[in-house]
Amino acid sequence: MLSRKRILAHERGFYFLRKEFKEVLGEGIYWFHNPFLNEDLDIVSVKDPWLAHEELEAIIKSDKINKDELEVVDLKDNERAIVWIDGRFDKILDSGIYALWKVGREVLVEVIEVSRPKFVHEKLDIIMDTEASKALLNEFVVEENHIGLFFENGNFIEDLKPGRYAFWKGVSKVKLYHQDLRVKSSDISGQEIMTADKVSLRLNTLVNYRIVDAYKAVTKVEVSSQVLYREAQLVLREVIGTRDLEAILADKDSVAKELEERLASRMTEFGIEILSHGIRDIILPGDMKEILNKVILAKKEAEANLIFRREEIAAMRSQANTAKMLESNPTLMKLKELEVLEKIASETKLNVLLGEKGLAEKVVNLL
Repeated sequence: MLSRKRILAHERGFYFLRKEFKEVLGEGIYWFHNPFLNEDLDIVSVKDPWLAHEELEAIIKSDKINKDELEVVDLKDNERAIVWIDGRFDKILDSGIYALWKVGREVLVEVIEVSRPKFVHEKLDIIMDTEASKALLNEFVVEENHIGLFFENGNFIEDLKPGRYAFWKGVSKVKLYHQDLRVKSSDISGQEIMTADKVSLRLNTLVNYRIVDAYKAVTKVEVSSQVLYREAQLVLREVIGTRDLEAILADKDSVAKELEERLASRMTEFGIEILSHGIRDIILPGDMKEILNKVILAKKEAEANLIFRREEIAAMRSQANTAKMLESNPTLMKLKELEVLEKIASETKLNVLLGEKGLAEKVVNLL
């Protein structure tokens, strides 16, 4: 049986005899005499850069291919490859055998050993912005004012500064942690605590803090915010439980300072810095509010009485001093009398009778 086959300029033919690859045929017309039907010619297009064929491994391993036209990529288990076609990223290749046509295009293959999971490349953003990268790479982004921690097989490797990172899948066991370094607040609300004088209070406090050692915050505790909340509760009970109610209400600033100092000393081992621990609200039972109001009212009344008595005593002392001065100085006494007469004259009509001594002896008020 005689058959005619034509291979175009953008095509290549793979010739098989008795299922064995023999050669690659270029552009042209070919005649085949195949009486036993044991010859095969598979024609493929070189317009598609990727060569896909069920006998690809046999074709690549033969010495019949033109390596100027076909780029062969043979990747071991610990190797990956990044393929650039005409200067543009195309694919990331897992371990295996691949072939690309270089006819009419520029092909660049970067073979990378993946003994370590972290992938570093100067064009990482271009690679990670494609769907092709997701099959073999995990992306990890550290935002501004944050820090990342990279652990491999249970061992801490390094801190990751703000930026974009990629890690090979399946190379080793990788754990990545993301820590916020900004100042955060935690409300410690509704804490029922009994004072030293057996008064039950409900307190609401506010803790401002930040993480200063991300490694400790990750390795010492599972969730740092939960530890902070628990320790703040314990510190509240320690500080409030040793004070009387009056002392707490009288000096809330010193109470808040002690709360802050005690909590700060406990949280240092967890990599957390306490910036402040203040009391927002102190809520008393209803009957205790009434008692305190009465006590405060009584204190204010006592203070008012004390002030009144002091002023009264001061006035009496002033009068006594004046009397002594008038008694020891007759002329001053006469001047004082004239001042009184002048004051009376300004308010009513007077007749003044002068005695032998030349001084008013009797005042008659004529209305």
